[in-house]
Amino acid sequence: MPDVPGPPPANQLLIGLARLGQAVRMQAWRNAGPHHLSPLQADIITLLDGRGHPIRQGEIVEELASTPPTVSDAVKVLRRKELLEGTRDPADARALLLGLTAAGRVEAARLNVQSAELTDAVAALSGDDFAAMLRGTTTMIRELQDRNAIPISRMCLTCRFFVPHAHPVRDRPHHCDFVDAPFGDAELRVSCPDHENAGPGSGDPGPPGAS
Repeated sequence: MPDVPGPPPANQLLIGLARLGQAVRMQAWRNAGPHHLSPLQADIITLLDGRGHPIRQGEIVEELASTPPTVSDAVKVLRRKELLEGTRDPADARALLLGLTAAGRVEAARLNVQSAELTDAVAALSGDDFAAMLRGTTTMIRELQDRNAIPISRMCLTCRFFVPHAHPVRDRPHHCDFVDAPFGDAELRVSCPDHENAGPGSGDPGPPGAS
């Protein structure tokens, strides 16, 4: 009697994800640019650009799952490079808000251009595989967030505007109340500037094949 295959080992997926993360990190080191940015410095620039407005240093620490001393050192370097500037928070004069300078916005635009290697790797996925991978990634991120293993990501699944399975349309079953429009798994956002947290156990895009 042939052996019945068991479920695939989870470590294979985790190894694969680690390999992809390694590739992204290697590209970040290679893309240091004219300001010789470290990956963390580049992440701070990209984060502030995505927010579109100044934020407190503590928010950067939380968003990037780093430590206050590490982020503080990176912020000091970025301010010396004149890519960041600080302004007093109107709501609390003791607090400092960090935002991009004009040079910082130019650098953010450069950082937002994906490498050819990563772009080609994503393009190798079929439309269905891309949607499934994005759906699976956001589901795993939400699970880790609910277990307090990682900070809250500004993604669809944790947003109060996200309504899963609101439409009987296979390709675009979900609805975004912020823009009042349907969308599908291939359009799920992992980081959105309009995100408003809905709390633990929020919307689920559903099992494979649901969209």
